[in-house]
Amino acid sequence: MKTVNTVLNTAGDGYWSNTAKAVNIVGLDMSYVNDEKDFGELRVYFNTKDWNVNVDGLIYTDRQFAKELEVFLTAQGLAGDNVGYSEQGMQGNSYVSLDVEGKFIVTWEAKFGQLVNV
Repeated sequence: MKTVNTVLNTAGDGYWSNTAKAVNIVGLDMSYVNDEKDFGELRVYFNTKDWNVNVDGLIYTDRQFAKELEVFLTAQGLAGDNVGYSEQGMQGNSYVSLDVEGKFIVTWEAKFGQLVNV
């Protein structure tokens, strides 16, 4: 996991939460699914003291969070426009799960080095 220290905001307009507040992001982790590296999962970890899914709900589908995440990833030299929420069942208690495509995987590897296929 890559350590991150940034704040992203939710608007409270997701299907699984009506909570609008700042969320401290603490890490990013990425894995790809097949040898072609055309599809993978990005996990955006948040501080569970700030966002408790049992109280605040899932960040999943919140539009403001997605917009701010795209801007943040792009500023880090990653293909932020190549990221979208994965399915609801993939969301975790400490992370937001997002689907990424090949363009994102290429930029991740250019920045952080070779990935391990899981």
